[in-house]
Amino acid sequence: MLSALRALARLPLRWYHALGGWLGWLVYWTSRRYAARLRQNLRASGVWQDEADYRRILRGAIVEAGRQGIEIIPLWFRPHAQVVQLVKSCRGEHEVLEAYRAGRGVILLTPHLGCFEISAIYAAARFPITVLYRPPHMTWVNHIIVAGRGRGREKLAPASVKGVRLLYKALKHGEAIGVLPDQVPGAGDGVWVDFFGRPAYTMTLIGRLCEALQPAVFIATARRLPHGSGYEIEVDRVSGDVSGEAGTRRINAAIETAVRKWPEQYLWSYNRYKHPAGAPLPPGGLAAAR
Repeated sequence: MLSALRALARLPLRWYHALGGWLGWLVYWTSRRYAARLRQNLRASGVWQDEADYRRILRGAIVEAGRQGIEIIPLWFRPHAQVVQLVKSCRGEHEVLEAYRAGRGVILLTPHLGCFEISAIYAAARFPITVLYRPPHMTWVNHIIVAGRGRGREKLAPASVKGVRLLYKALKHGEAIGVLPDQVPGAGDGVWVDFFGRPAYTMTLIGRLCEALQPAVFIATARRLPHGSGYEIEVDRVSGDVSGEAGTRRINAAIETAVRKWPEQYLWSYNRYKHPAGAPLPPGGLAAAR
C-alpha cells in the first residue's frame, strides 16, 4: 500500500486539489450530519458579512475540506525536499528562527485552517519538531500516518501521558513542538472558553507547558494557493501570558484572528463544540455550545 501511495504522490498537486473539490461536494451531499454541522458552525461564527458572503464562504469551505482530505497523499509520500518546495513563502519565519536559536523552545500552533500538515513539514526542514497527534484505533492506519508524517526531523508524539512527556522533553532541549490547538481534548485536559462566541472545550496543555518552560508561542497557518500552485505560510507570535484560563482565551482569540483572514479554508465541519465524555458541562449547559 505504501508503494502505491508513493506512486500516486507523483501526480501534480493541482490534480489533487481539483479532485478534492469534487470529493468535498460528494461528502457534503451524501452526509446530512456532516453538511448540517458545517453550515451550523459557519453560520454561528459570524465571520460572514451578509447572506451572499455566507454562501460564498460555504461553497469555498466545502471545496477546501475535500482538498484537505486528499492532499495528504502528495504531502506525506513525495520526497521531503519536493514537498518543502511547495511552500512559496513564509511570513514571520525569521522570528521563529530567532526564538529557536535562542534555545527557548518553540511551540507552533497549527489550527484546522488551510493545510496544517505542511506547516510541520516545512518546519522540520529547518529544525527538529515533535508533533502531537491522536493515533487511530486501526493499527494499519496508524502505520500509514507514521510513515507519512514521521520523516526528516519531524517526530510524532501520541496524545497520551507518554506523548506529553515527549513534548516537554523537546521543549526542555530547546526544540520545537507542533500542536493542533483547536482539537477537542479529553475530559480533564481542557476548559470551557468561547470560540467564535460559543463555549468550546479547549486544551490547557499549551498553558501548562508554558508555565513550566516559557517557550515562544506562534500561530502557524498555511493557505492553499489557487490552481494547486502551492502554499503560503504565515506565522504570528501569540503575545502575552498563555497560561491559565485567560491564556487559553488568548490562544482562541489568536486562532479566530487567523480564521477571519481565510474563513473558507477553515474546517467548519469539525465537531469543535462537542462535549467530551466525563467533562463538566459548559456554562449554560449543552445547549450553549450547540
